[in-house]
Amino acid sequence: MFLDDYHSRTGSRIHITAEQASRFAKRVAGDFNPIHNPDARRFCVPGDLLFALVLARFGLSQNMTFRFLSMVGDSVPLTFVEDDDERIRVLDDAGKCYLEVCRDGEVTHDESVVEAFTRCYVAFSGKNFPHYLKPLMEDRRVMFNPRRPLVIYDSMGFSLTRLDGVEPGLELLDSSLDVVGKRGDVMLDFRIVAGGEEIGSGAKKLVVSGLCDYDASAMDEIVDEFYRLKAAHDAEVS
Repeated sequence: MFLDDYHSRTGSRIHITAEQASRFAKRVAGDFNPIHNPDARRFCVPGDLLFALVLARFGLSQNMTFRFLSMVGDSVPLTFVEDDDERIRVLDDAGKCYLEVCRDGEVTHDESVVEAFTRCYVAFSGKNFPHYLKPLMEDRRVMFNPRRPLVIYDSMGFSLTRLDGVEPGLELLDSSLDVVGKRGDVMLDFRIVAGGEEIGSGAKKLVVSGLCDYDASAMDEIVDEFYRLKAAHDAEVS
């Protein structure tokens, strides 16, 4: 299973180390958000890794909604359960909920289908910055604090007309940034295609904290650092 390198299991609990989380972010998602670096002061496990582990455990449903309620730290013991209300929850030993999932419709546990969908979604999701966020912030003349950039995964949902899409892909349909004081709510609408046919659609919400006035030179430095880190990583694994 392609997620084996990015978590470990002890009994019924799953552990994700900072190193495993960072490796997933870079290798699978192409995500170089500094919050996923093992030495980050506010380190957190990528939401997309939790998403991937839910699909691997419970399968891919036609309709799914994910709500990210809190950030997971280094090596927190996690339990993935389906409760009596049919919602899937990711909990720690104290009962704190980090992720809540609602689903309905048909379900597939075909590993090749689940992995293909997981990889295509995570690859799309990993493009949050700079691909999707930079144009939005530039247009609205705001940006995150360049010294403490914080972009939080809030929620995501999708609906599929069928579950047998071969080599699916996600395409951005629309994007928006709603600014309220120092906070920005980002919406990314996407469609899901396979074999040239649209087989579904969805939307993702991000929250950008600590907004300040847009600074083109500061943003250029952040983007340059993103591509520097990406090039260094690509050279290391090639």
